[in-house]
Amino acid sequence: MFYHLFKYLEEAFNFPGAGLFEYISFRAALAVTTSLIISLLFGKKLINYLKKKQVGEAVRDLGLEGQNAKQGTPSMGGLIILGAILIPTLLFAKLNNIYITLILISTGWLALIGFIDDYIKIFKKDKKGLAGKFKIFGQVGLGLIVGLTMVFSDSIVIREKLSREEITVLAQSAENGRVAPGDKFNSKPINSTKTTIPFFKNNEFDYAIFLSFLGEKSYKWAFLIFIPIVILIIIAVSNGANLTDGLDGLATGTSAVIGATLGILAWVSGNIIFADYLNIMYIPNIGELTIYISAFVGACIGFLWYNSYPAQVFMGDTGSLALGGIIAVFAIIIRKEILIPILCGIFLIENLSVIMQVGYFKFTKRKYGAGKRIFKMAPLHHHYQLLGYSEPKIVMRFLIVGVMLAVITIITLKIR
Repeated sequence: MFYHLFKYLEEAFNFPGAGLFEYISFRAALAVTTSLIISLLFGKKLINYLKKKQVGEAVRDLGLEGQNAKQGTPSMGGLIILGAILIPTLLFAKLNNIYITLILISTGWLALIGFIDDYIKIFKKDKKGLAGKFKIFGQVGLGLIVGLTMVFSDSIVIREKLSREEITVLAQSAENGRVAPGDKFNSKPINSTKTTIPFFKNNEFDYAIFLSFLGEKSYKWAFLIFIPIVILIIIAVSNGANLTDGLDGLATGTSAVIGATLGILAWVSGNIIFADYLNIMYIPNIGELTIYISAFVGACIGFLWYNSYPAQVFMGDTGSLALGGIIAVFAIIIRKEILIPILCGIFLIENLSVIMQVGYFKFTKRKYGAGKRIFKMAPLHHHYQLLGYSEPKIVMRFLIVGVMLAVITIITLKIR
């Protein structure tokens, strides 16, 4: 909103300082600051409102230390995060950017699924919440929207390797806020199902390779492979974030670390100079997502003020499903989804711990007549609770691991 306003003021009246809004770094700084202010100032008001309406958490008795103290803590605090993400993005991002449009749709879509789930749990007193099949249906629907848009939208393109002269022209055009004369380039923007693959010298991978037996037609039908993968990633990461949201500050802090890393990846991918230096895929106009992810990180940190141990509010599925889904969609959009197992390692291990626990229990029960467990309890963070670790220590150590994974993710840009 402000970008378009100040651009008009600069062009029409040469308004002093209006040119600052051309710079992504300036608008990203405004976004993160605004999201922090919103979450810190309005977070307490929303918590008090939720308390007044008795929107409290109904905690299942799992026999964990300190669990009963959480009973009645306000839930649905994810509304704080969502407001602190959406408002700065609407204020400072280019709203006609296809990537901003797609990530805003994804945010609203996932938030709605989580909100319905929380509403059923809290107001309808049904602890099961929204049936799993409806959650999956919603996630599949979003996957279809994202996948089809990525494949068929003419606004979503990448550039093949550029010459030095083309890089100079593009860099100067971006700096001056103009569109480069792409028709004069040897390398044209193309719509592609390519993505980034780590640890390989040629770090671009096309999903069309799975259909190589079709010859040239493989590129035409690559979406049949790409879209199911998009759906799987969205389901896995959003549910992984949901499972991780079991200790005060764990999902919020982990999401902030992941978001900051994705912001770096988006910025270098959308900057022609850095993309060339790092020899990574250059994606025109993707840098605009830096404003969104800056708001995302600011919202997570601001919410952590109230969600850190002992938590004054829980995000509920309104927040956790949205955070995980946003991370998944963002990684897909910037074509870094293959890095998710590294970057989102915390979510992955939480997911796997549940799958392993349930699978092994069913297997041993069928084979021996009595189910056995691999962990004392799943997800994994509860296992450490039963081992006697305090909640703050578990959260801090998980965050340390998360930071290490984020560093590894970033250095994959150069390790090949």
